[in-house]
Amino acid sequence: MKLYGYWRSSAAYRVRIALNHKGLEAEQLSVHLVKDGGEQHKADYAKLNPQELVPAFIDTDAEGNENEFILSQSLAIIEYLDEKYPEVKLVPDSIHDRALVRSMAMSIACEVHPLNNLKVLQYLAKGLNLDDDAKSAWYHHWIHEGFAALEKQLVKYSGRYCFGDSVTLVDLCLVPQVYNANRFKVNLDAYPNIVRITQNCNQLDAFIDASPENQADAS
Repeated sequence: MKLYGYWRSSAAYRVRIALNHKGLEAEQLSVHLVKDGGEQHKADYAKLNPQELVPAFIDTDAEGNENEFILSQSLAIIEYLDEKYPEVKLVPDSIHDRALVRSMAMSIACEVHPLNNLKVLQYLAKGLNLDDDAKSAWYHHWIHEGFAALEKQLVKYSGRYCFGDSVTLVDLCLVPQVYNANRFKVNLDAYPNIVRITQNCNQLDAFIDASPENQADAS
């Protein structure tokens, strides 16, 4: 298996946690999102992922032929890993609980994160000529809106982690988003469950090893 990512990419961060949590190894290949205008836009990488985003994931097919199966989008990659390696599951067994976990995870990965990822922030600065204060206000607004809703769900569903006392897909999405929120100096005092769960997750080796500062391309 190969994982193309970038140390600060929230989406790649999620997949690294999933691999670690399942005890799987993948070759980590860095795609620098800023250097030389962004290596994700180079032709060789665009062949792997036409969206020109990270991560991109490569696995062997059933016959062991490398490069036969290429997958993008972090949630799709994690679901694929969860189905192929079900010994350590990231979604519950119950159909209703699985749906709830996916819903909570998507509230982060599909609602909060896309509004605050690199290409959006770059467009705000270069395309709309917003200054740093306006860009920061944009970032903080969408974090607060998303986290306020999630915090209410965590009151109902959380235990040690986002959904009960087992690590699930929600935790894999939450921890990278909190990392970025802290990086952009968002005040998280209003979200005690989010902070508590993140602290619990970050005591686990799977999360520690996947953290941005522990990646080979961290700079």
